[in-house]
Amino acid sequence: MKKILLFTLFLICPVIFADETAPVTTPQNIMFEDCSKLFGVNKERLFYLTLSSLSANRFLIDEVQTSDGYVIFSVNRNRYLATIAGIDNSNSMLKITPCNNVYNFPPGIVTNTFKYIDLNLNTDIKS
Repeated sequence: MKKILLFTLFLICPVIFADETAPVTTPQNIMFEDCSKLFGVNKERLFYLTLSSLSANRFLIDEVQTSDGYVIFSVNRNRYLATIAGIDNSNSMLKITPCNNVYNFPPGIVTNTFKYIDLNLNTDIKS
């Protein structure tokens, strides 16, 4: 009886937990609204936090344009555009979009970048 119960349990468990164990690196369709976030810092500070976040996540930075506030970076041979826009003196927005306009990519690219910035908003930027 115990063997039948254990066998049944092994058959059911993978079905129950299949969606919860999907890795963040699996490409998924990402909504455009999920690619941008408002931060309570000025544009310059968000620009430096974005650069440090991309570096910490080990994304390859291809191009940096400080005057326009954008960064082009690569992850697994796909290129992404990070655009920083100032809203006012104390708020700015970061938008991360794929350069090829195909929104089927790993969501960890956006979420990990936003999480790093959130964690380091109050740290001092040292030169």
